[in-house]
Amino acid sequence: MKKANIGITDTNRQAIADQLSKILADEFVLYSNFHAVHVYLEKLYNQQQEIVDTIAERIRAIGHYVPAQLSKYLELTHLSGKAIDKNDSRSLFAELLEDHESIIIFLRENINPIADKLKAEGISDYITGLMEYHLKTAWMLRPHLS
Repeated sequence: MKKANIGITDTNRQAIADQLSKILADEFVLYSNFHAVHVYLEKLYNQQQEIVDTIAERIRAIGHYVPAQLSKYLELTHLSGKAIDKNDSRSLFAELLEDHESIIIFLRENINPIADKLKAEGISDYITGLMEYHLKTAWMLRPHLS
């Protein structure tokens, strides 16, 4: 590379390059960490959107209308909906984990009754698969809280 002739000595340019390399390393690691979390959360968001759509389709497929108002969802949910104490990633991951675990319990409690009592084995199978998704998601969230 041709030597830069910009009014800064070779020694000073080397010292500046060394410091900028450290700053670059810090910024890249920060970017990498944030990017991984961002991509993971976006993946969860997209999967959740697909689940919501699929469940709504199943409700329509059995001949019923889908609740479509937030007030109705708040009335029907068994999730706490409590405010997160802190606006940090640990609190966010803890709340997500708690919600996934709560959904796992609710789904597990409904698998057999839907198959046996309500005679809807296909829906029961779907709920089993949904529970497996939430189990895997909960498993992947736990390391963020260690």
